[in-house]
Amino acid sequence: MQRIRLRYTKRGRLRFTSHRDFQRAFERALRRAEVPMAYSAGFTPHPKVSYANAAPTGTGSEAEYLEIALTAQRDPDKLRELLDESMPAGLDIVDAVESRTSGLADRLTASVWELRLDGVEPAAAERAAALFTAAEQVEVQRRTKNGMRTFDAREAVVSLAPVTDGEAIAADADRPTDKPCAILRLVVRHVTPAVRPDDVLSGLRAVADLAPPVPAAVTRLAQGLFDEETGTVTDPLAPDREAVTAASSTAAVTAAAKAPATEGPR
Repeated sequence: MQRIRLRYTKRGRLRFTSHRDFQRAFERALRRAEVPMAYSAGFTPHPKVSYANAAPTGTGSEAEYLEIALTAQRDPDKLRELLDESMPAGLDIVDAVESRTSGLADRLTASVWELRLDGVEPAAAERAAALFTAAEQVEVQRRTKNGMRTFDAREAVVSLAPVTDGEAIAADADRPTDKPCAILRLVVRHVTPAVRPDDVLSGLRAVADLAPPVPAAVTRLAQGLFDEETGTVTDPLAPDREAVTAASSTAAVTAAAKAPATEGPR
């Protein structure tokens, strides 16, 4: 059985699709692309697809991950192209690698988010971010299935800082551009309870009375292992790429060693 790990996006208006919407679209793409999927056993078999830490409905993302199991070998790059052609524009399959290591979900320990605050002056957003990061604790509330829950939104946040429009990666074309706009870059660890961008926005309102006149446009730019030394979030598929490269190099050396030596002219 071959396992392929994929990175996909939620862009533009497709950020409003739920995780269930994506699942339906992806399973249709699997059928259209005639992917030889492995299926679960039991009375209601379903394709073996493992989703990891999906972004909340309403947020965009450049870094969502899943893994599929196949009953026959396929080239990851060609498989990615076929699946991407079968998906709606905005739900794009942008990377694929054969799974050679374990624990993809365990490598998703942090996320980088971009918070686009239309109608907010950059100076006001910078001040609010500074107040938030300077606080030892920022309590916010979120409604759960068991009622309202209060928790600290500050502890999980590694950094929160303004960026310029030139540095912004995910500016949506359908957002207003003739008014002030502040953009914040958020790096947050994945903890329990999870701290979401909405929680950080609630925290900014609590510590600095920052309340954008329109809902923030939120986009996940990356997720992966958090590197404590560099303060960056690393590519979770990198270990699989390295393992594939190492295996290819080993196979090439082995083939060269087994090749019969050619005799020179006598």
